[in-house]
Amino acid sequence: MSRPRLRLIHGPTPIVRRPALDALTGVELWIKRDDAIAGAEAGNKLRKLEMLLGDAVAQGKRAVVTCGGLQSNHARATAIVCAELGLRAELLLRVPDPEAARQTPPPATGNLLLDRLVGAGIQWVSPDEYRQRVGLLEQAARRLEDDGLPAYIVPEGGSNGLGALGYFEAMREVREQMDLGLTAPGPFDVVAHACGSGGTAAGVLLGAEAFAIAREVRAFAVCDDAPTFERVIGQIVTEARAHLAGEAPSGDHVRLVVDDSAKGPAYAVQSDDQRAFLVEVARRSGLVLDPVYTGKALYGVAQAVSRGAIPRGARVLFIHTGGLPGLLAQADELAPALGRVR
Repeated sequence: MSRPRLRLIHGPTPIVRRPALDALTGVELWIKRDDAIAGAEAGNKLRKLEMLLGDAVAQGKRAVVTCGGLQSNHARATAIVCAELGLRAELLLRVPDPEAARQTPPPATGNLLLDRLVGAGIQWVSPDEYRQRVGLLEQAARRLEDDGLPAYIVPEGGSNGLGALGYFEAMREVREQMDLGLTAPGPFDVVAHACGSGGTAAGVLLGAEAFAIAREVRAFAVCDDAPTFERVIGQIVTEARAHLAGEAPSGDHVRLVVDDSAKGPAYAVQSDDQRAFLVEVARRSGLVLDPVYTGKALYGVAQAVSRGAIPRGARVLFIHTGGLPGLLAQADELAPALGRVR
């Protein structure tokens, strides 16, 4: 089925080995470098935006409205791509105290710096307001339309059926790399990645089956819990199947595991052990993870091996979903780990 799609990624993104990480994680680790998918807009969100903003452009929209946390990778990627396309970006960003943020805006660091650099409009919303984000996004879109800017709403994380097709296509890309001999022969045992809104997991699940990538998809939740994400991912899978039509796999041959054991103290907050792990990964291998998503997910892989949930020595494809700007905004939090890990 033909679908509007922008070409935003620098792909195919490489699949690499860092042998020093095998001993650290307990698996044969292969890394899909979607952190290298582009420039400042890099990360997994760009695959979703190829589909979503392709749809927006096809509809003649002139503005895009989306939402996320203060240091949202998704909001940053959306803002940068909108600037590239000549679209206005309006971001609803969650902060503890919107009134205080209006009086004294948060420091422009990490993703927020990039949001402001490319001229995105920003509306501060409280955690309570954010729970009603669907309505807030619709209100923001109506305001833009009243100003003569037809607006397209992109959900949190780009996670809906259309956005999920970005990772269905990513698994097609992995299959092509496997067929070229760029990985060891045969399917992987597990595809592992961080999960914050469910769209990546839905696309990976459908693509892993369609292209015989792996027997299991393990999504490491960085917020909420496993039952919540199982429900959300199931809904997105259903939506994505409607877009895929005859391409949709049966859904019977790949196991989805939502693992919420490594989400840490809170969203965007790591435990001391997780921070130490992130630093150790960088020092052993040069692989830079972020503290919100990939750092927790790869730590989760190692912990799953320790408790026997992933067999020791299993072949694991880890999707590095990006997030470097978020790391750069957490220098103070990481400082103690930088001094005690060698």
